[in-house]
Amino acid sequence: MTECAKSAITQGSEVVLHFDLKLADGSAADSTRVNDKPAKLVMGDGSLTASFEACLLGLITGDKKSFTLEADDAFGMPNPDNIHHLERSKFGSDTPAEEGMIIAFAQPDGSELPGIVRDVTGDSVTVDFNHPLAGQVITFDVEILSVS
Repeated sequence: MTECAKSAITQGSEVVLHFDLKLADGSAADSTRVNDKPAKLVMGDGSLTASFEACLLGLITGDKKSFTLEADDAFGMPNPDNIHHLERSKFGSDTPAEEGMIIAFAQPDGSELPGIVRDVTGDSVTVDFNHPLAGQVITFDVEILSVS
């Protein structure tokens, strides 16, 4: 291997990349380019779905690729068990329950879980803990910045 040969992405590779996520209608869902902050990940660490990782395998620094994943392979399908009805009294004046808000809820282990307020009716607040892109077909445009 010559000194300037580029490594291909394999399991365990550390990858720095830019990505753009688009919905089926072409609208932008997320992008690392907005704030020019590339994503850094280790292949196989669980931060990406197996399907997304499979699309990155074999790419090298400088590669640009676009691929589309069905909902099951991207962020999964919405799970009705992840929709909860909470009492409005659980929300304080510093975090009022308003439809469309994303609120971080503390978990018993100290981590936070974001939930989207879907509905506020009387004393009941419906909070959806599914990933915001669950159920969506996603197109990923990636640019590999480095592989190590």
